[in-house]
Amino acid sequence: MTLDALAPHQPADPAIWSRNFRYYFTARSAGLLSWAMLPVAVAAGLLSGGYGLHTAGYAMAFLVGPFAGLVLFGGVLADRFTARRMMIAADLANLVAHVLLALLFLHGIDHLWQLYALLVIAGTANAMFQPGASSTVPLVSRDVQGANGVLRTSEALTGLGGPALAGVLVGLGATGWVMVIAAVAYGTSAICLFALRLGAVPAPPAGKSLWHNLAVGWHEFRVRSWLWGVIVIWMVFAVLSWGPQLTVAAGVIVPEHGASAFGLLNAALGAGTVAGGLLAIRYKPARPLAAGAVAILAYPLYPLGIVLGWPVWALAVAQVAVGAGIGVWGVMWATSVQTQVPGEVLNRVHAYEVAGSVGMYPIGSALAGPAVAAFGTDRVLLVGAVVALLTAAALLLARPIRTLGRAPGATMGAR
Repeated sequence: MTLDALAPHQPADPAIWSRNFRYYFTARSAGLLSWAMLPVAVAAGLLSGGYGLHTAGYAMAFLVGPFAGLVLFGGVLADRFTARRMMIAADLANLVAHVLLALLFLHGIDHLWQLYALLVIAGTANAMFQPGASSTVPLVSRDVQGANGVLRTSEALTGLGGPALAGVLVGLGATGWVMVIAAVAYGTSAICLFALRLGAVPAPPAGKSLWHNLAVGWHEFRVRSWLWGVIVIWMVFAVLSWGPQLTVAAGVIVPEHGASAFGLLNAALGAGTVAGGLLAIRYKPARPLAAGAVAILAYPLYPLGIVLGWPVWALAVAQVAVGAGIGVWGVMWATSVQTQVPGEVLNRVHAYEVAGSVGMYPIGSALAGPAVAAFGTDRVLLVGAVVALLTAAALLLARPIRTLGRAPGATMGAR
């Protein structure tokens, strides 16, 4: 057992809003705000500054690539050095990276490698943060799905305000100030995580090597067919639909409607995710992954709307529907992983889950520019829409995914 974790629940603790959860909620919300602003600020800032779609796509790849490649080690290190320490260290690294990004954008980008290097640092820091972020949820709240619904709502609200703020500031030529706000938010997160009261939490046996712990995590991941089944499906979705969409959409929206419109469309996605997260706090289906798969059938609306030339207000409505589906899916998925996997391996299993689901995103992002050059914007977006529909269909057709039931700890956390 390690001693660097959250204290055991007292019977009088609220099901969700315990003292520890309030601090954790504040920390997570601050970090999510920063993460929501960064892609929009970088992509729109580069395009507004005269750089091409290829540069924006490569920037997203340098941000997400290290995250996807290193998150496995983040899971092992979270078990070895405790999740809270890893999250605080990651916040401090992000604080420094965003201060330097602010200086870079305020004084002008002389060399793109400087931007790429700082995005690598930010992506690496988030890889060290993410495994502990998920495994902490069952330790700070007795109602795991309710807590995930609150956190998903917070993610959506920051996704609503962050991109809009980033888009407006970029439109005013103040991309550097986006990075200043993000740096302050990461500092706030580190302080709140430091304030958590600590107790004992399940941990792997002492003295085992990093590679042994990785192997154990892989075994726990692969024996759950519903888990790896979702990840395999999501890998295809990430390359052909999710990965290219941000930069391809930016390449259409920013030149035609401006950076502020692009930020507001991403904010509409956040508004929909708020609705989905609020719904998922109360909506507790017997088969959560099946319900989540139905919800993401709305995903193709946005790329189809761009292809059909919908006005900005119609695209915003589509983004609200997409966000609601993503919000429901995200809560059902996170709760299933957190309540179906034992606590002593959850950091590592979650790391494999994130590596698989996010790992293909930078490939899709990096290929966005070449794909548009080879096939055209409309075809790339249409392929993404079709793949999104097939993703939902595959999730519903796979029996282990479709039939996975609710764990007892999903409503009132058992760990």
